Formats: sequence, C-alpha cells, structure tokens
Amino acid sequence: MNTTSLLRPACLRLLTAAALSVGVLIPFPGGAAASQVVPHLATYKLSLASSRSSATVTGVDGAMSYAWKDACDGWTVEQRFQVRFTYVEGEQVELSTSYVTWEAKDGSAYRFNVRKLTNGELEEELRGDATLNGADGGVARFERPDRKELALRPGTLFPTAHTIRMLDLARKGDNFLSAPIFDGSEADGASGVSALIAKPAKVGDLKTRSRDLVRERGWPVFMAFFPTDTQEMLPEYETKLTILDNGVVESMLIDYGDFKVRAVLESLEAAPKPPC
Repeated sequence: MNTTSLLRPACLRLLTAAALSVGVLIPFPGGAAASQVVPHLATYKLSLASSRSSATVTGVDGAMSYAWKDACDGWTVEQRFQVRFTYVEGEQVELSTSYVTWEAKDGSAYRFNVRKLTNGELEEELRGDATLNGADGGVARFERPDRKELALRPGTLFPTAHTIRMLDLARKGDNFLSAPIFDGSEADGASGVSALIAKPAKVGDLKTRSRDLVRERGWPVFMAFFPTDTQEMLPEYETKLTILDNGVVESMLIDYGDFKVRAVLESLEAAPKPPC
C-alpha cells in the first residue's frame, strides 16, 4: 500500500495555494488604497470529516502548523503536519511532512525543501529552486531526489503569487482562477489548480488575541487540483476553504473521493516583523 498517495500533497498545496502569501500588499482595483495581509503563525487540528462505505480509511487524527514570515527580500514559510491514518484492517500509518520555502516578493524566484516521512522513516526528500520569466514560463531545478530540470509552462505561478491573484479577483467580485502552480512538493512539476470564489460570508470567532487578525467575513473558495499530466481531465482531489482578506485560512475540507479530511483552526497569532 502506497500510504503517501492517500494524503498526496493536499495539505501542503492547500496552504501554499491559499495561505502562504500572507503578509503581502494587495492593491484594490482602480488604484484604491492597499490592504495589508498579515504574516501569522497558525495551527490546525486534522480529523476525518466523512467516509464512504467503500473507503479503506476509517480514522484520521493529526495536526498541521505553519509559520509565515517576512524575510525582507521575500516571504518564508515553514509548514509541518503529522497525521495518523487508521485503516479498516486496524493498521495505523503515521505521515509527517515538513515544508520550508522562500519566494521572491515579485513572484519571479522560489526555493523549496520538502521532507516526507512514513512511520518515522524518510520516504522522500525534495530540494531545489525555480525561476519564472513572465510569459516565457520558467524552469525548476531539483537537487533532490535527483538532479534534473523541468520546464514550467507560461502562466505558471508560485504559491504566493497565486494567492495574491486569487484575493485580488475576490476583491473585484470575479469568481474564477485557473493556473498551473509550482510549489516543489512533487517531482513531476507544476499542477493545474482551478479556484471558484464564492460571495463573502460571515465567519466564526477566531482563536486569537491579535486584533490585526480579526475579521468578520471571508471568501469560501472551492479548489480542484489536477495532475501534472495536462491530458487528465479529472482532479486528483478537491478542497473547500474559507480565506479572510488578511490571508488567514479559517477552515478547510479536503475531499479525496472516498473520504474527507477536515482542518479546523486551533490557534493564531501575528508573526514578528523583520528589522528591515
């Protein structure tokens, strides 16, 4: 059984595609004042939301955390999650992943380091960097697991740039964004991501004492993640999340088809500001 394929990079891509860009300035349309999206530290509780009778997974228990920080010349993210899956046979498998990235503030350069462990043993490590050159696309260079280069299609975005674009569209009242995203969590290259943005809705009380992070409304966003094979028409998995205009993801639901994993915000605080 390939247990990693059960989780794939969903938790990783979920935050990278929807929350790694906290702390950037997003302009309002028409030259209005910019809105500061706040760098922050957050933790989430992971649990099984539902499963079909045919599902082999009967239980999910874990936690996810990430720290987004302003690095002056770019944005850094440290994201970690640890999840225990229980199967119908009674077997339990624990997956742990750490994900550290840096992204230039203009969206042109990216560095990544990903480590995936199964039951405490290293299963995969990915490390490298990537650059984009506008309409010409770009290139991703892997140091691990093997040295290689991959071409990135024109229109490819790194995670922070994708979230900037998504929130900017939400502010304008637009409701759809489709683009290839490269985050370094898979050795196959960029994956297609389609996002459908719903009308803003009221959210619950945030578990934070930082007034900069408190918001009353957020956008429900439905996202479909497609494999790197551009001929594949069906998504690998889908997610529903609520993202606030300051970049905080209030909740997430990850749908793998046979079962769904829920992520609920447990704690939230503002990240320290850099001396730059």
